[in-house]
Amino acid sequence: MHITIHRGIDQIGGCITEIESKKGTKILIDLGHNLPEGDAPAVDKYDNPQELDRLLRGVSHIFYSHYHGDHLGFEAKVPKEVKQHIGELSLKMVTTLKSHMTFADGLRKNAEASLEALSRFEPYKPKVTETYGDIQITPYPISHSAIDAYMFVIECDDVRILHTGDFRDHGYRAKVLLNDVENDVGKIHVLITEGTMLSRNDKRLITEENLQEEAYKLFSEHKYAFVLCSSMDADRLLSFFLASQRVDKERRFLSDRYQVEQIQNIKQLSEPYNKLFAFPYGRDKEIEFSRMKRRGFTMLVRCSETFEKRIDEIMQSLNLTPKEVLFVYSMFNGYIDRNRTGICREKLHQFVYRKDWTVVRLHTSGHASKEALQAICEHINPSKAIIPIHKEEKGLLDKLSLKVDCPIIESSCSLDDIEITII
Repeated sequence: MHITIHRGIDQIGGCITEIESKKGTKILIDLGHNLPEGDAPAVDKYDNPQELDRLLRGVSHIFYSHYHGDHLGFEAKVPKEVKQHIGELSLKMVTTLKSHMTFADGLRKNAEASLEALSRFEPYKPKVTETYGDIQITPYPISHSAIDAYMFVIECDDVRILHTGDFRDHGYRAKVLLNDVENDVGKIHVLITEGTMLSRNDKRLITEENLQEEAYKLFSEHKYAFVLCSSMDADRLLSFFLASQRVDKERRFLSDRYQVEQIQNIKQLSEPYNKLFAFPYGRDKEIEFSRMKRRGFTMLVRCSETFEKRIDEIMQSLNLTPKEVLFVYSMFNGYIDRNRTGICREKLHQFVYRKDWTVVRLHTSGHASKEALQAICEHINPSKAIIPIHKEEKGLLDKLSLKVDCPIIESSCSLDDIEITII
């Protein structure tokens, strides 16, 4: 077996892992685009067709762990003969996203190309083992800020790999899903794990339940609230919805039609996600504004000129001053921190602070804490190697002083019948 880490050993996002069997079956786990730097477009060498063709030479299947753009980003440029796979709900959600993007002139062409590619995707099923050539893959659902995210057990040439993708232990159902993985996967030879939080000095991450409780306190104190969070983060949407409902079941929970569609996708899941509900903004405005003024509201917003106009319309129609309004920012803090050169997104910062309202940052990461990373490494305790990816630099996992029986691999080497190439 040959394992190639094309990207991720010293960068967050854009991770690509290649597995090739002795007989030549070759697959990829994730094929995402590099993350952007601030407001500038993301730069990626695989935007060059020749580089992408070279990467995909001999690849028969690509398995995406989830739908975030740094894991799923080149789907439209993958040749038709290469089969692409993702979870069924993930496919619905990314299709909804791309369909929405076709309404923007500048995004339409690329979105339509993506939709054509997505129509050919073959969804995998949770905990169902499928064979592709002489490689077997079993997807295991886990918690992440993208719903319907997966770890993979990959079996080939008598070697068993666990590839974690992005995961966490502090989301709704996170511990239940992680227990399923730890109890079911059996003996693992190589663990390939994310390590996003290894370079961050965050205090112990709050759970989504804790976040919901903090949101409840905020909404209890503020009758009118705008909330900026990912429209595809099911846990976060649920946290704010439940907090808003706890304050007053008649308090209006609003979004635009795109977010309503994503919520309808999420509602197909069982408890607690099937409770989600939002009123589409703009329906029967006069009646709706009266209800919002009387019972209060929690409204999901996005950074755009359209939402600036909607916010202004609401505040004017309800005769609200900025001092009466709460704005909750629920995304990575670095995006609005002007001290984080190359990460801060100026347009986003201006959107969040465009009025003299009360701004509260209320967020928890979609990624595993250091404690969670240590726990899974020690519980799985692979016999051959741990390869940490999706992290900012080498050497970070070593600082956890893991109690494991194998080395941490961050450079090319041979381990018995396993060739590992780190690019």
